[in-house]
Amino acid sequence: MAAKSISLMRALRAATWLLLAVCVGQAAHADIRVQDDRGITQVWPVPPQRIVSLLPSFSETVCALGECQRLVGVDRYSTFPKQLQALPQVGGGLDPNLEAVVALKPDVVLMSTATKAAQRLEALGIQVVALNTQQHADVQRLLAVMARLLGLESQGTDAQPTGAVSQRYWQQVQAGVKAAASLPARPIKVYFEVSSGPYAASASSFIGETLTLLGVGNVVPATMGPFPKINPELVVRADPDVIMLSESRLAQLQQRPGWSQLRAMRHQQVCVFTNAQADMMVRPGPRLAEAAQSMAQCLKGVLK
Repeated sequence: MAAKSISLMRALRAATWLLLAVCVGQAAHADIRVQDDRGITQVWPVPPQRIVSLLPSFSETVCALGECQRLVGVDRYSTFPKQLQALPQVGGGLDPNLEAVVALKPDVVLMSTATKAAQRLEALGIQVVALNTQQHADVQRLLAVMARLLGLESQGTDAQPTGAVSQRYWQQVQAGVKAAASLPARPIKVYFEVSSGPYAASASSFIGETLTLLGVGNVVPATMGPFPKINPELVVRADPDVIMLSESRLAQLQQRPGWSQLRAMRHQQVCVFTNAQADMMVRPGPRLAEAAQSMAQCLKGVLK
């Protein structure tokens, strides 16, 4: 009888330890819950390992957190870091190839709230996280959301702790602001051209916010929306002190009526960025801080 009791106690003890081990294991692998900017909460039993990103800033954020290897497909504009160029491209952020996306069997698809493809993908059984990034604060929020999605929120990754990435981002922004501290005391007006149209960055865009942080004004008012298509005559009337644009757009300036007489053109106060730099500047991702530094350096160079 005593032997049976001892065996029973041992069995109960073993069962208890097994139950504790299971509970600890479940706690260590708690569900991943992420609420996107549509207010929809998605749940994964384990952190997603196969990710398709349909926006360059999202792709760059995943990589900034040290998890580039989880990306299995990207949009046609996700070209940084260079290793992303070897991944399958599944169209653009607004016009993704849904068949190509589904074929990659993703655990999650990252996309902008501006696209209407989310519901179609969800109808096909694909989980979607749709986000909207417009300002510097959104970049920090994006880092936090991605860290949660990747299962890094509580401990960070060994290579790139979330807090360290966020801290480095703001340190770089402040470095850009400090670099611009020696600009002339007089008011400086800037025109930033984003793309053909021409489309410009207004004061309400994240680029406009960067210019404000650097202590300069924007000739395109916030009331026109973040990236309005403008009439070139608006720039002629505003007569900016500095023009910022990519090298691929420089040749067009002289062809526009009245632009050769602009103050910025006459005094050669034009910031010409490489196409790679321009791509960095128009993407609301973790490299915006580096963009701020580049803008500050150019402003100091042309406003001697």
